Amino acid sequence: MKLNNMMKQAQKMQAQMMQIQQKLAEETVEASVGGGMVKAVFTGQGELVSISIDPEVIRPEDAEMLEDLVTAAVCEGLLKSKELANERMGALTGALGAFGLGM
Repeated sequence: MKLNNMMKQAQKMQAQMMQIQQKLAEETVEASVGGGMVKAVFTGQGELVSISIDPEVIRPEDAEMLEDLVTAAVCEGLLKSKELANERMGALTGALGAFGLGM
């Protein structure tokens, strides 16, 4: 009987995890660097949606600076995406810990 309840609880958690993953695919985070000159948008699953670059910073003589800004925006966006996913999954992974299945 106890094993049956654990299996039901595990199935419920799996369904919740799937719902969270679906919602994360729909949510976005934005990272902005260089005073808003470069922006990167990611889904909560870490997929890059878009990069916006202010035309003012597109100059051949400053290509290295632009590369650095894009890299910084992408890194910050990935970090924000991971933080969002961790926040959304936190309650679920906490419940797994209560079953001795800590993640």
